[in-house]
Amino acid sequence: MCVWKRCHRFIPLKGHFSCVFRGLATSCNRKREDSWFKSLFVRKVDPRKDAHSNLLTKNEESNLYKIQFHNVKPECLDAYNKLCEEVLPSIHADKYYPCELVGTWNTWYGEQDQAVHLWRYRGGYPALTEVTNKLKQNQDFTVYRKERGKMLMSRRNQLLLEFSFWNEPVPREGPNIYELRSYQLRPGTMIEWGNYWARAIGYRQHNREAVGGFFSQIGNLYMVHHLWAYKDLQSREDTRNGAWQQEGWDEVVYYTVPLIQHMDSRIMIPTKASPLQ
Repeated sequence: MCVWKRCHRFIPLKGHFSCVFRGLATSCNRKREDSWFKSLFVRKVDPRKDAHSNLLTKNEESNLYKIQFHNVKPECLDAYNKLCEEVLPSIHADKYYPCELVGTWNTWYGEQDQAVHLWRYRGGYPALTEVTNKLKQNQDFTVYRKERGKMLMSRRNQLLLEFSFWNEPVPREGPNIYELRSYQLRPGTMIEWGNYWARAIGYRQHNREAVGGFFSQIGNLYMVHHLWAYKDLQSREDTRNGAWQQEGWDEVVYYTVPLIQHMDSRIMIPTKASPLQ
């Protein structure tokens, strides 16, 4: 609370004390004005003449990702996981399909009775189209989808590209917990977000917690997903607190928070079928 707000009742005092309080009021007003003035420039970016996807991604690799959110009937979650364990790894391992299962999880804290799957398509949209067409001819997958449909309450997906400054997700040994932090950005701020996080990611790699960073191309637009790995919840708390001890992290947070319309966090546990354990 500003000192002036606590002390404004004493302004009628004469002499030295009234000058002090008037000075404090002026100082507090100036700080508020400075903060407001700075906020005018938080979202200012230079005009761009290229697509976000070309400016923010590793163009030479052309990896496309699909993230799936499946809300499962509570009584069916175990059966759903077992069904996925029987089918998804076989697609991942089959060279006939140009796709890879990056990870598959159940949400532990966040939306309950939810499964999250992350797929990578090397070769971009042509690879996605090839996999989709081939799966239509796969009788085992057709049966899987039919059985899966009986267990779901709802489902949705997004097509994503990876930020160039994040490492590509690779299999890792466990046990780990994973946090998926999802940010709905204000339209027009994706480049600015990328500029800040290209620097910020350096503050968040000391414990190998950074797994992958993505932004949406189809589905909810101006959506960013950051995927982190921790040994447990206490490790997560210690790692996140440690970031605030590094000079520069507070500035990144200060300038990126105004870009966000909504944010969400899921703590997830990998299933047996997940390459990320």
